[in-house]
Amino acid sequence: MKRIKSFEVDHNTLQIGMYISRVDDDIVTYDLRMVKPNGGVYLDSAGMHTVEHLMATFLRNSEFEKNIIYFGPMGCRTGFYLLLAGDYESEDIISLLREMFEFVCHFEGEIPGAAPEACGNYLDQNLPMAKYLAEKYLEHVLTGITPDRLKY
Repeated sequence: MKRIKSFEVDHNTLQIGMYISRVDDDIVTYDLRMVKPNGGVYLDSAGMHTVEHLMATFLRNSEFEKNIIYFGPMGCRTGFYLLLAGDYESEDIISLLREMFEFVCHFEGEIPGAAPEACGNYLDQNLPMAKYLAEKYLEHVLTGITPDRLKY
């Protein structure tokens, strides 16, 4: 069986960052790596779930809404994937990502979709942790991002 591209990336050397994982036709997959792979610290399930709800809502209400294919967590709990339709480089979406992470940092109120009729695990939410994760990524990745954190 053929190995998929994401398993060909050396996760022992991969750092936190915002990478283009792959490009298929006009779909760009971004790897929003929030913690170092195999580093012993992984994203909290409830915080990660809240990040997913808030960011997916933000993206589908942004200027990129028609280009959003998918936003969701990595199974290894080290980050998220963002899939966009179009011909984008990492530099093209940095401002969108900053706005998105700031949105989470400053969010107040009820978490969108955190209700039994809208989510299959609606009680698994943690807004304070989501804010912490977003703030940390903004500070350590998106503020002053360097080219080595944009491509594998």
